[in-house]
Amino acid sequence: MILTVTLNTALDITYRVRGLRPHTSHRVTEVTERPGGKGLNVARVLAALGHEVTATGFAGGATGRAVQEQLTYTPGVVDALVPVAGATRRTIAVADTTTGDTTQLNEPGPSITSAEWSAFKEAYEHLLRSSSAVALCGSLPPGVPVGAYAQLVRAARALAVPVLLDTSGEPLRRGVAARPDVVKPNADELAELTGAHEPSQATRDARRRGAHAVVASLGAEGLLARTPDGDWRAVPPGPVRGNPTGAGDSVVAGLLSGLVEHLPWPDRLARAVALSAATVLTPVAGEFDRSAYEELVGRVTVTGEVTAA
Repeated sequence: MILTVTLNTALDITYRVRGLRPHTSHRVTEVTERPGGKGLNVARVLAALGHEVTATGFAGGATGRAVQEQLTYTPGVVDALVPVAGATRRTIAVADTTTGDTTQLNEPGPSITSAEWSAFKEAYEHLLRSSSAVALCGSLPPGVPVGAYAQLVRAARALAVPVLLDTSGEPLRRGVAARPDVVKPNADELAELTGAHEPSQATRDARRRGAHAVVASLGAEGLLARTPDGDWRAVPPGPVRGNPTGAGDSVVAGLLSGLVEHLPWPDRLARAVALSAATVLTPVAGEFDRSAYEELVGRVTVTGEVTAA
């Protein structure tokens, strides 16, 4: 079983409009709601790939109940969200069907008490004992300590459970120091972490800070991976237009599924890039166009070299 952690769970609401313009009214052509937050998006993609997944994090209020109700209809995903008094946040994506651009509005999330944080850590450590790998994803809600991911990384490592970290800012800096197996920053997050704006140098610096492997997401330019086994660059066959929300989460799903399946790094990276592109082609996060994925995965270009033993 793969475990995904979403401390700042959300109800993702996507509006589709024709021609988004400031200071005007718009007629919405389609509305969709999905359980959201990065880890829940990862969980849905992993389940669609055929993996058994348990999703944990926090859920509270009417929004949290809506998230949990919808999770019951998600095949392959087990709901292990921990209840809290505050209300789960909403995220609003406005997708412009004319340009293909998406505007995102993210609420901050509920305030978590120290007792709720302690209850989560106890539940998390119990779930780790039956996990083949864990993904720690997204922002921290108010009240959760900034070193939360570092604590969760250390707990996973103590039980020899491989852990992938996907966050940003100070939580990423502290989490990397706890030595996760993989970190997956985008270019801006990587530059903020290391101070280096050249991706090749920045990935080296991130590994020196503690990450065993660093996979940098470079948007349309694909992925740059620096690992103990070698260094690789994975590039999609061409640009795709659509909704980029959740594309990075599909990268995490591709990397994590490849890890538990013991795929070599080039195959993991090809899967991650193809899943990311196939996600852009769908209207909401946490889904991917399967036929596009199957067509793209064999066309991803992966170059690099294996580190000599």
